[in-house]
Amino acid sequence: MEENNNINKKLLSNGDTEIQKEDENLRTKVVVESKKLWVVAGPAIFTRFSTFGISIITQIFIGHMGAVELAAYSLVFTVLLRFANGILLGMASALETLCGQAYGAKQYNMLGIYLQRSWIVLFITALFLLPVFLLTAPILKLLGQEEEIADVAGFISMWTIPVIFSFIFSFTCQMYLSAQSKNIIIAYVAAAAIVVHIALSWLLCITYDMGISGALISTVIAYWIPNVGQILFITCGGCPDTWSGFSMLAFQDLWPVIKLSLSSGAMLCLELWYNSVLVLLTGNMINAKVAIDALAICLNINGWEMMISLGFLAAASVRVSNELGGGSSKGAKFAIMVSTLTSLTIGVVLFVFFLFYRGQLAYIFTTDEAVAAAVDKLSPLLAISILLNSVQPVLSGVAVGAGWQSIVAYVNLACYYLVGIPLGMVLGYLINFQVTGIWMGMLVGTAVQTVVLVIITWRTDWDNQVVVARNRVRKWSTPAIGERSQTKGAPRV
Repeated sequence: MEENNNINKKLLSNGDTEIQKEDENLRTKVVVESKKLWVVAGPAIFTRFSTFGISIITQIFIGHMGAVELAAYSLVFTVLLRFANGILLGMASALETLCGQAYGAKQYNMLGIYLQRSWIVLFITALFLLPVFLLTAPILKLLGQEEEIADVAGFISMWTIPVIFSFIFSFTCQMYLSAQSKNIIIAYVAAAAIVVHIALSWLLCITYDMGISGALISTVIAYWIPNVGQILFITCGGCPDTWSGFSMLAFQDLWPVIKLSLSSGAMLCLELWYNSVLVLLTGNMINAKVAIDALAICLNINGWEMMISLGFLAAASVRVSNELGGGSSKGAKFAIMVSTLTSLTIGVVLFVFFLFYRGQLAYIFTTDEAVAAAVDKLSPLLAISILLNSVQPVLSGVAVGAGWQSIVAYVNLACYYLVGIPLGMVLGYLINFQVTGIWMGMLVGTAVQTVVLVIITWRTDWDNQVVVARNRVRKWSTPAIGERSQTKGAPRV
C-alpha cells in the first residue's frame, strides 16, 4: 500500500511539475512576444500620437478663431485630407506586406527596392488627387455644405497640398523601418516635429496674429520634419543591410506592386472614409455648425485612441509578416493572440475612462457651450467606438501582414457601406435621431466587420499562409547586385 501511495504521489508530483513547466513556458513565450510586439508598437504609437497631434494642435488654434473656421478646418482634415490619407496610406500598406515578409525570409536586398517602387506608385497617385484639393470649395457646395464654410475650406485645402506629398515619404519610410524593427528613429523625429509645431503655432498665431495662414504654415513644416529625418537616416547608413542606394530596379516589376497597392488602398480607404461620410451626412442636418463641431471633436478624441490601435495594427502586421516570411505558422498565430489581447485590454480601460468623463474634454477644443453639450450627448457612442477600435485595427494589421488586403476590402465594403451607412441614414433622418442615429448605424457596421474579421482569422489555415508568403517572396525577389553579376544571363528565380 505504501509503495502504491508513493507511486501515486510521484505521478501527481510529476504531473504538477509538467503543468508548472508548461505555464512557465507560456509565460516566457508571452513575455518574449510582448517585447517583440512593443519594440514595434511603442514607437509606432508614439509616432502616430505625435503625427495626429499636429492636426489636433492646429485644430485647437483654429478652433479659437471662430466656429466657421473650426467647421471648415474639420471638413478639410476630417473629410478631404482623410480621403487622400486613406488612399496613400492604403496603397503604402502593400509595402508593409512586402517588406515584412521579405525581411522574415532574409531577402534583405529587396527592402530598399520595394521602398523605391512604393515612392513611384504613391507619387503618381498623389498627382491624381490634386484636383480634389484645387476644387474644394465648389465640391463642398455641390455636396450641400454652407457657402461660408465651403469658401474657408477651399482656402485651407490649398495649404494641405504639401501635406499630401509629405505622406508619400512618411508612410513608406515608417513601414520600411518598422519591418526591420528600427522604428525608434521615427519616434525621435516625430517628437521633434510636435515640439516645433507647438512653438511655431504659438509664434505665428498668437505673437504675430497671422490667423489661419500662420497655423497652416506651421502644420506643413511639422509634417515635413519627420520625412527629412527618416530619409537621412535611411540613406546615410542607418540601414546598411537593406539600403544599397537608388536603383533603376525600382522601375522594374511595378505592375505587381501596383495591383497589391490598389487592393491595399481599397481596403484602408473604405475604412478611413467611413468617418468622413459621417461628417458629410452631419453637414446636411439642422444647426450644422454645432453638429459638425461636436462630431469633429468626438472623432478627434476617438482618433487619439485610434493611434494606439494603429500602433498595434503596425505591430501585428510586422510580427505576422515576419513570422510568415520566416516559415513559422505557430509564431504568426501566437503573435495575433498576444497583440489582440494586449490592445483589447487597453481598449477596455479607455472605454471606462471616456464613459465617465463624457463631455468634459470638449472644452479643450472649444468654449462654445452648445458644442460642449452636444459632445456630452455623443460620449457614450464615443466610448463604444473606442472599445471596438481596440480589436478591429489589430485584425486589419493581421490582414496586411498576411497579404489579404483584397479580401478585407470586400468585407469593409459590405459591412460599412451596405450595413452601417444605410442603417445610420435610417436612424438619423427617418427616425430623426440626428447625429446620434447616424453614429449608431456606423457602429453597427464596425461591429459586424469586427466579427467577420475574427471568423476569417480564426478559420485561416496558417500553414498554407506560410507557403503563400514564401511563394510571394520568391516570385518578387531580385538578386542582389553582386549576385546579378554572377548570374547574368541566367533565368530569374
